[in-house]
Order: sequence, then C-alpha cells, then structure tokens
Amino acid sequence: MTAPVPSFSDLGLLPELLQAVAEKGYTEPSPIQAQAIPVILQGLDVMGGAQTGTGKTAGFTLPLLQRLAPHANTSASPARHPVRALILTPTRELAAQVEESVRGYGKHLGLRPAVVFGGVDIVPQIQALRAGVEILVATPGRLLDHVQQKTVMLGQVEILVLDEADRMLDMGFMPDIRRILALLPAKRQNLLFSATLSEEIKRLADNLLHQPVLIEVARRNAMTELVSHEVHPVRRERKRDLLAHLVRTQNLTQVLVFGGTRLGVNRLAYQLQRDGVHAAAIHGDKSQVERMQALADFKSGKTPVLVATDVAARGLDIQELPAVINFELPGAPEDYVHRIGRTGRAGSTGRAISLVCADEHEKLAAIEKFIKQRIPQIIIPGFEPDASGVSALMHTERDRPDRRPERGSSLTRGGARSHAGKAPAKPADAIFSAPYVPSSAVPAAAEPARTGSQKPGRQLAALLGGVRKSG
Repeated sequence: MTAPVPSFSDLGLLPELLQAVAEKGYTEPSPIQAQAIPVILQGLDVMGGAQTGTGKTAGFTLPLLQRLAPHANTSASPARHPVRALILTPTRELAAQVEESVRGYGKHLGLRPAVVFGGVDIVPQIQALRAGVEILVATPGRLLDHVQQKTVMLGQVEILVLDEADRMLDMGFMPDIRRILALLPAKRQNLLFSATLSEEIKRLADNLLHQPVLIEVARRNAMTELVSHEVHPVRRERKRDLLAHLVRTQNLTQVLVFGGTRLGVNRLAYQLQRDGVHAAAIHGDKSQVERMQALADFKSGKTPVLVATDVAARGLDIQELPAVINFELPGAPEDYVHRIGRTGRAGSTGRAISLVCADEHEKLAAIEKFIKQRIPQIIIPGFEPDASGVSALMHTERDRPDRRPERGSSLTRGGARSHAGKAPAKPADAIFSAPYVPSSAVPAAAEPARTGSQKPGRQLAALLGGVRKSG
C-alpha cells in the first residue's frame, strides 16, 4: 500500500488543478486521494473504499478532470462538448455536492459540468444538456428520464464513476444502472467508490470493472477516531425534552438530528420549534427546492438544528459539523456509520450522540457489534430512565455472544424482532441504570408480540383515524 505523499504537487496534477486545490485551502492529500489519483491518471479501473469524510470525491474528481483536460475548448457548438464522463450517485444531495466539487476543482480548465436529478423542473436541465457538457453528474432515475426524452447522448462516455455504490444497492438502483450501462461504450474507464466494500459490492465490481486496482484505506466498517461516541439512556417520552436540553446547554449551535420516519421527522421539527429551538426538517417527501433551502439555511447557521431521515445520511458535506444526534437509532447498523460520517470530516473533530430508550437495546447492541466497540452510556440528570427492576437484570449475559443479533438478521434490516411467546418481564428501561449492560439482557416486554392475527402497522393506522382495508 502506497504511503501518503507530502503534497498534491507530488501527484502529477496539472497546474490548473493545483491552483484550484490551493484556493480551497488544501495542502496535503488524504490517504484515499494519495493512492487513487495516480492510479486513475494511468487510466486503470479502480475499486475504492474509504469511510465517509475522507475525501473520496476529490480522489476521483481531480484525476478525472485531468484526463479530460485535452478535450476542453471554447467552441459554442454543443457537438464539441459531448458527455465524456458520467458520475452516478444515489441521492440528489450527493449529486449536487459532487457537481459542486467538479465545478470548483475544474474552474480553471474550461470543461463544462452539469447535474441532473429528480424533484426539480427538468426544463433547465434540458437546456444545460443541449448546450453541451463534458462531465455529467446524475441520479439514475432522472438520467433515464433524459435518455427517454433524447436530451442526452452517452455514446462518447470515456469514464464512468459509481459513487456510494453500496447505497445504490441498498436503494434498489441496480436495474436502472444496468439500463444505463447498456447505453455506454464498452471501452471505458470504470471507477467504483463506496463507503464500505461488502461482498455484494465486490460481486458488482467483478461484473463492472476490468482488472481493477483495489484501494481500501480503512478497515471495513471503521470510523474516524476524530469522532467521540456517547449514548444517553432516556425514556422514550422524554427524548424530545432531552434533545432540546442538550441543544440549549451544550452549545450545539449546529447539529444534524436523525429520526426514523418522515412523519416523525416532521413532528419532531415542529415540536422543537414550539419549544423555542429553531429547527427544519428534510426528507424524501419534501420537494427538492424545500430540501435545498433547508440545507442552505442549516449550512449558513440560520437554522441550528436540521432534522432528517436517512436520505441525508450520505451526500451532505457540511464543513466542521460539530455534532450528529441519533434521535432514533437506525434499523441497520451500517447506517449508524453513514450517519455519524457527517461529522468529524476533513480533520475536524465531532460528536456522535445517541438518545436510546429501552426498546432500542437490540439495535444498540447490533451497532456496537458492527463497529466493534462499546459506546459509553451517560445518564443526564433530570432525564433518568426508569430504574425499576435493576436487580433482576444484573445477570447481563456478557459471556453469551450468541445472544447478540447477527448481521443480516431481521433486526439489522428493519426494526426489532418479534418477541412472541416470551414471558412477561420487568420494565426494560432498567437496563440503563448500570454503566453498561449488554442489550441481550433486556427483557422483551418493550414490544408487543406479533401473531398472525396482528398485522404490522394496524395500530398506527388506527391512531391516524382508522384501519385501511386492503382489496
């Protein structure tokens, strides 16, 4: 593995690119940049893996710009500006961020970048594409819309980048990606970048890449050491009060808060506003204009608290974001890594705070197993969890790893397991009265048992005004 080089000038980059890098204030490449840039400049395929916040975007953007630099021209003819590089991303926010990086690093070269994604008016995108662009950043669905309308041609693409490929798989984009691949020239350079390099990603790489160079600068599922982790045990009904308390008392002037559902995120932002904490919500049901405005207000400091679903777990590049708070733990342990990757970026320190109630104990255990570390638990005075029944829970089963949830179980892909048939137990909040008690020791009374006659979602539907009958 190549050791990091002392400066960008040692990577063989063009003066125009070095000038743009210097203007951004960067002097030393990150490990992924130091290793990926020389390889990409050679025209080789790459499978790159690095934790979020380590500079993957610049790692492929800078050499991509250099390889296309000979095509730069000032002609007004769209025919002189065909799409030569295609960068696919899973989310709108990530697409916008990548295009911003391409535009910033390439501003002295004369290449034309553009970005297309859904949720906004397609007409300005069509106008930009018809004027000619060399570098196109796109989400798969909107790109296929343009293909169908014949507003983009991909027959001259020389470089293909799949960014956050693991998220592409998670979001079910593979059928769209296969359709896009069929439109590209067979001979091209392929770059696959991902926060994690799972077995699924490696199988994808086998079908896409030609003799790729593997670059993995951090152990799988690793997280930056610049981020501190903490869990605050709390009763579910006091979570919002504790969140407002932390924002007010710990000088959290900019904090990204993750909720579990779109409805929950909207409600939490509204309740925080009512409590005097200025907050905004961002999720998939918001229009792209609303999402971009909320993000802009958050970055500028106008809105100190941004409440988001996992649509924001990747692609948000916020300089020196001091803290991320998990108001609800994610259903998949991998998403914990992606969420907290929004803080502790580019050499800055950060905090990852999780508000955990009793019925999230299995999710917490799965996260700790996934990241291979125990997270300190700190009880905030005035927000103590229910400590009743502690003595009955002191047989913690520390030495029974078989009781820990396995990756790939129903827990890691969506919520708590069914506890049908288990005996009633004492209140599960008691688990948090000790400094650390493994989640496997928590009784299962926190969630009602599900049976064949008890359909998931029926209780929620009843709360919203009645059960909707299926046809």
